[in-house]
Amino acid sequence: MEWPRHRREPREWIPRQRQGSRADRTLDGIEVSIPPRISDLDYVLAGPVARAHEDAVIAVARLEAGCGQHLAPLADFLLRSESVASSKIEHIDAGWRAFGKAFAGGKAGNEAQSQLAAVRTLAALVAVATEGPVTLESVLNSHRLLMAPDYYTARDSGALREVQNWIGGSDYTPIEALYVPPPPDLVPELMDDLLTFAARTDLPILAQAAIAHAQFESIHPFTDGNGRIGRALISAILRRRGLTQRVTVPLASAMLADTGRYFAQLDHYREGHADKFVEYVAVATTQASDAAQDSARNLAELPEHWHALAKPRANSTEATVIAALLDNPIFNAETAQKITGTTEASVYRALAKLTDCGILEVLSESKRNRIWAATDVLAELDALSAAIGRRTTARL
Repeated sequence: MEWPRHRREPREWIPRQRQGSRADRTLDGIEVSIPPRISDLDYVLAGPVARAHEDAVIAVARLEAGCGQHLAPLADFLLRSESVASSKIEHIDAGWRAFGKAFAGGKAGNEAQSQLAAVRTLAALVAVATEGPVTLESVLNSHRLLMAPDYYTARDSGALREVQNWIGGSDYTPIEALYVPPPPDLVPELMDDLLTFAARTDLPILAQAAIAHAQFESIHPFTDGNGRIGRALISAILRRRGLTQRVTVPLASAMLADTGRYFAQLDHYREGHADKFVEYVAVATTQASDAAQDSARNLAELPEHWHALAKPRANSTEATVIAALLDNPIFNAETAQKITGTTEASVYRALAKLTDCGILEVLSESKRNRIWAATDVLAELDALSAAIGRRTTARL
């Protein structure tokens, strides 16, 4: 269907400081992109887009049912997978082991802390959507949470930008930029319009989430973190509309598989081709949901595999740890002791045995905070992202 394209407007460029190339230093005008107001627009599904949308809704519903059938901890597993993949799109990738250290409260680098912040941000925004519409306050709070690990970005977090930003091109000016968002004076009005659209209940659910994401990325309301917040908005709308109740669709892994195509689809949206972006998100959702079901089955089979490796006695400390691993795949000694309710010495003996069996891996040898992880669960996280990538690229 027809959708209004972004309009371009010339704006004066007044540099804050004279840096960069001669072209940067002499730039005096730019062209910005102004997204349309969409709060009152209707979107009607038709043809191939309608079929792709229906397939995606069915796939998500099947994943929800599979979560209960196979494994309740899948909900946390998928939330972490989605957050980490979303961070990777922004070239933030600490690896699962470093992420595990951060998750369990161990010493970890900036990238691991940033990935952990993305997990908390997604969880917080989805929790808000469970209770009601996503508001500007909740978006600002989510941004504050996302930016918290970095001292410099944290100072400007939780507020809409007051400067002109751009994507690509020079570090100093928007010259040769791939995309120049609207000027800061229009951002508050555009965000109010977007969140009104996101709060509606009369639109096709997945189409609403896709368009809201594309509109958010086009507004680019923050100086940093727009991609991760914008992708979290998709999950929040799916939860708000009731399509998901427990799981988070690992959609970012599909986008990560071909970021060039993802960004090109956002450009299509800006040219007025909303159908193309909705279909792209729908197909990616189907691929991600189907792959996640396979992961659910794989994870559900792990306890039996672990029992075969360790051969624990019934009601032993090892057996108790194994029973809790899917819910707590990354943990420290204090958590293990709470889970088992036994002595510290007994816990360490059990963890040593499970490590020798290859069920656990020590992520941190710190005497003050040793951290273990279930290696098979970490491997499945990587396997899920790879499987989604294969499904996505095979569909192209």
